[in-house]
Amino acid sequence: MRIRATVAAVSGALALSAFAVPAAHAATAAPNVTFSNMKVNSGKAITIGATSTVEVKATYTLTHPSTVSVSNIETGPVLYRGTSAKDADTQVISDEPGTCTKVSSTTLNCSATITLPAAELYNSDAGTWKEGGLAVDKTTHAMKWQSDLGTIPVRRAAKLTADATPEPVKKGATLTVTGKLTRANWESGKYVAFGGQSVKLQFKKAGTTTYTTVKTITSSSTGALKTTVTAGSDGSYRYSFAGTTTTSGVSAAWDYVDVQ
Repeated sequence: MRIRATVAAVSGALALSAFAVPAAHAATAAPNVTFSNMKVNSGKAITIGATSTVEVKATYTLTHPSTVSVSNIETGPVLYRGTSAKDADTQVISDEPGTCTKVSSTTLNCSATITLPAAELYNSDAGTWKEGGLAVDKTTHAMKWQSDLGTIPVRRAAKLTADATPEPVKKGATLTVTGKLTRANWESGKYVAFGGQSVKLQFKKAGTTTYTTVKTITSSSTGALKTTVTAGSDGSYRYSFAGTTTTSGVSAAWDYVDVQ
């Protein structure tokens, strides 16, 4: 569940034990554990649609001195934006504590699920997030926050269309390919125009498996795409967008053209 500066809207066992903390325990020693090998979504960018709720798996290693018992400690991954996991402007904490398997007397391998609902995000949240960890003593409620365990891109999903006309077309005639590039607006729950972006028109000749780039054009302020090519042979046309740091890449469904 996401947390913004002055909002502590969290849920789940880990979140509750972390944030429903009595003031009397503020000086209690933090759990003596260390996070490492944090990997969220297998290191791949997280893409979220206009109304999607995305769940991703996080894995991590937990180490502790052999004299320290972790039976009373809950741990989980944290995604955040800001200078530290503890004081971040925006945080996402796993809804439930991680599930851990003992590897040795000092090491555990753990996994947890992080949920990112589009309805809880601002468009400005798209970009690079940091990875951290949170450990909570279930008895004293003492916490340990660990920051800078890695980074992960969180991106707005994009959509792209392509339509080639006329169909069929005579060889040597002009073929017009139109389309539109849009991306998720998390705040409105809709897909909106994505203008001013470089988009490739690609062609795959019939009987082959590889697309080649014919030309690169720029989407209009309304996200519209339009260009012309000379029809040469049967094959499929599509538009392809590489993506940005805040928006996912996407390729349109191909449109097959019969050249006569």
